Amino acid sequence: MASSSSHSISQAIVAGALNHRGSTNSSDRLPLRSFTIPIFSGLKSTTSAASCPSRLGSARRRLCRRLEVQAASVETLEKTETTLIEKSVNTIRFLAVDSVEKANSGHPGLPMGCAPMGHVLYDEFMKFNPKNPYWFNRDRFVLSAGHGCMLQYALLHLAGYDSVREEDLKSFRQWGSTTPGHPENFETPGVEVTTGPLGQGIANAVGLALAERHLAARFNKPDNEIVDHYTYVILGDGCQMEGVAHEACSLAGHWGLGKLIALYDDNHISIDGDTEIAFTENVDLRFEALGWHVIWVKNGNTGYDEIRAAIKEAKTVKDKPTLIKVTTTIGYGSPNKSNSYSVHGSALGPKELDATRKNLRWPYEPFHVPEDVKKHWSRHVPEGAALEAEWNAQFAEYERKYKEEAAVLKSLINGELPAGWEKALPTYTPESPAEATRNSSQQCLNALANVLPGLLGGSADLASSNLSVMKQFGNFQKGTPEERNVRFGVREHGMGAICNGIVLHCPGLIPYCATFFVFTDYLRPAMRISALCEAGVIYVMTHDSIGLGEDGPTHQPIEHLASFRAMPNILMLRPADGTETAAAYKIAVLNRKRPSVLALGRRDVSQLRGTSIEGVEKEVTS
Repeated sequence: MASSSSHSISQAIVAGALNHRGSTNSSDRLPLRSFTIPIFSGLKSTTSAASCPSRLGSARRRLCRRLEVQAASVETLEKTETTLIEKSVNTIRFLAVDSVEKANSGHPGLPMGCAPMGHVLYDEFMKFNPKNPYWFNRDRFVLSAGHGCMLQYALLHLAGYDSVREEDLKSFRQWGSTTPGHPENFETPGVEVTTGPLGQGIANAVGLALAERHLAARFNKPDNEIVDHYTYVILGDGCQMEGVAHEACSLAGHWGLGKLIALYDDNHISIDGDTEIAFTENVDLRFEALGWHVIWVKNGNTGYDEIRAAIKEAKTVKDKPTLIKVTTTIGYGSPNKSNSYSVHGSALGPKELDATRKNLRWPYEPFHVPEDVKKHWSRHVPEGAALEAEWNAQFAEYERKYKEEAAVLKSLINGELPAGWEKALPTYTPESPAEATRNSSQQCLNALANVLPGLLGGSADLASSNLSVMKQFGNFQKGTPEERNVRFGVREHGMGAICNGIVLHCPGLIPYCATFFVFTDYLRPAMRISALCEAGVIYVMTHDSIGLGEDGPTHQPIEHLASFRAMPNILMLRPADGTETAAAYKIAVLNRKRPSVLALGRRDVSQLRGTSIEGVEKEVTS
């Protein structure tokens, strides 16, 4: 975990050794990477005074002997560091394969290959509080390749999250467990978003990073960066092939989301075999063209220093998201199944699991965490509490100096709506002019924009037809991230998945996205995930009519209304006039754990007698 008081394993050992020799000043403590021995000390030498020139005085000889001892200590410490890291990485691997084996179901290959990057990321870089998984300023992690969820469960277990204890690992993929077969944010505290359908996780991460960038631009001050966290992702070859990933990553590059860091598990294996059969593009060049900074870690199996250096480099790039391509071996350590599709989605089997234990020299029983690994990871609990306490003190100072901004930010963090916000909605009478419900929607959006500080969103290149622009705000762009109109371009699927990430960032953000109702055909996978993961996105879907004139049948939604009424945990609202449109917005805003679809027409309709907000609310709740 990244903090002012934490070190990598080697740094902690060296710092402790130096402190033991009498240094109490933090500026005297040298991290291992900068710890150098004068050339005359003889780094590899084990001889003592004989190696010092005889002409040196006794004090000089004592110094020379001390430097030789320190050199030998550093060499030993480096070995100790590597040994402990390898033991920690293998702990992650075997927690994963043991869980899959016990369930006789799951995907062991990814956790075995990604354990090194998972270890370095969670143990050395990410800031989080295991005892409060919802602390606002934590770093976010998304496992886009959600089938490899035992990687995340193992990391949460080691880090001290109460949601993933040993008994939870042993009930992996079982009914009612907190360790389902793919990560689910509504089941497992510590999991940020629900992933599984490949590509949507990286798109969710773009939404999380957008939310951080937007809130930082609105609330940070020169003397207090109160919003300051990263979004990390692990994605695989399957995610790279999915179109939604390309849509979202294109936008991330366009927006310059510098606090988005994606680690790409480049293992060249998919369910059908080697990716050579269908996926031969140069991913590095594609992401560079999308405006990303790209780094290649060639040894993702044991190159801990390479992985560490890549993440450090990524954090220095402020104006671009970073893709770290980490070349790994799927099923690393399995003598007969590694680097093959057979380790992707099936348990190793008793014989191969035993062979893997022997190959990786792992003498422990299933689900065992060695004491030195347990002791090392245990520091994340007090460090996490200290990080949150430090941020709370920072927020108290922020609140003292910037009272109004602090009140708004606090309401967004807690998901509190302003008192009387619904009174801003427009009212209609039977005498009001006839108008299309998309026009009524525009009036509602612009009225709510004045009273709901968390409302933001936009259209998939149809804002002028959807009437979805908040006129009092500009566009969220790389240079204006504080603005609240989001231009998604012609990327319906990416738009929906990004909005899921925005709403799951903090409860007070209320994203909406707009397109023609018929184009929910492109958007549907993200809408289904909205419903599943309790993400209260507002879907503003216009042109709900067969009377679309010259556009013809390609633009006429027929079965769409019935299909969304059949989808669990989604509100399908089709207002008949302005009053019912205002009611639909009120209901959508209040339903923060249930997405809402507003089907809106483009043809004028009369304002009906007898419609009311209360009537619509009653119908929805009945």
